[in-house]
Amino acid sequence: MKAFILAAGDGTRMQPLTASMPKSLLPVAGKPLIQHMLETLKASKIKDVTILVGPGRRRTEQEFGDGEELGMNIDYLVQKKPLGTANAVGIARESIDEPFLAINGDIILNQPTVKKILASHKKNKSMMVTGFEVDNPREYGVFDVQKGKMLKVVEKSKKPPSNLANAGIYLFTPEVFESIDKTPKSIRGEYEITDTLNMLVQDSDIYCETFQGEWMDVGRPWDLLKANKLLMENLKPDIKGEIQPNATIEGDIILGKGSRILNGAYIIGPVIIGENTDIGPNCYIRPSTYIGSKCKVGNAVEIKNSILMDGAKAPHHNYVGDSVIGPGCNLGCGTKVANLRLDGRNIRASLKGKMVDTGLRKFGVIMGEDSKTGINASIDPGTIISQNCFVGPGTTVSGFIAPDSKVY
Repeated sequence: MKAFILAAGDGTRMQPLTASMPKSLLPVAGKPLIQHMLETLKASKIKDVTILVGPGRRRTEQEFGDGEELGMNIDYLVQKKPLGTANAVGIARESIDEPFLAINGDIILNQPTVKKILASHKKNKSMMVTGFEVDNPREYGVFDVQKGKMLKVVEKSKKPPSNLANAGIYLFTPEVFESIDKTPKSIRGEYEITDTLNMLVQDSDIYCETFQGEWMDVGRPWDLLKANKLLMENLKPDIKGEIQPNATIEGDIILGKGSRILNGAYIIGPVIIGENTDIGPNCYIRPSTYIGSKCKVGNAVEIKNSILMDGAKAPHHNYVGDSVIGPGCNLGCGTKVANLRLDGRNIRASLKGKMVDTGLRKFGVIMGEDSKTGINASIDPGTIISQNCFVGPGTTVSGFIAPDSKVY
């Protein structure tokens, strides 16, 4: 069995984090997002993978090469224009002529689900779709299923036929390509895989399996926090750096080569720390935090449920909660990130120019690459700070801060 990972999207909803980095390479729980999927496929005995990338997004290919370091065989195809999921799947015909898994590149995949799909295909010799049960099916494409077989898929209906939403994991045979060729453009001007599925089901059996465990789509910047927490469950400790004698560690952590946890640091796992990073002295790092390589978390700093990407620094007297701090960012002394509204309501944030409900009661800031704050800056809950911004000393910011801004 081969796998085809759809990772060609521009990741516009993940801005500012994707301004200079493909969505598939955003770091989560110590690794690029797509690497977690690759390792799950390998554990499921699927080692032959084709990754669909967009033009100008060759960093994914540079990151993984031919897959030898992962013990896999990886090649790449390019989707030149974003013409929809059916168009993307159709490109697979260039390198795949047998049954294959097609997987959206922005979901968290797990091994039990893959095994269940493969076992069902082996039994039924049919194409497969995968659903997950939701409480709000009106917000998803939903499968109508009878006796394990898909009857149709309905997009965001006011009267959904079930609560089984599309999980973005398919098992196709080469016959899918003929149906893709016949799929018309949707009103969005794209070729939708749901339209292809509704055509296929007229002449073929398509079985539906249910996703095992907690499913999630990493579609918005703050979704990285939930993915980070989910992927750090059952963390296996691995200490390659130095822990000084008066540091306190509770729970499991990963500490990379060349990194140091200095005296007075108090860390509660699960926590992942990259290479050549200094932690402490006298700081507090709380669970579900990932700190990348060449970072600094210094004196009187508290980090909670957050991601600090490579080169990010919170050197002294900072609080960072429920936040994603991009690569190369620096927080001035006394900069604080607020992560809770006084009224306790869900936090709203800017997404592609619109304010949306994040669904989170606790959420701090998304800070783009190489942004910096001066001393005693304050950041309100739900703030989006784009790349290359500067927030001046003593300044309070909220809402959306455009790229290259200087705020005083």
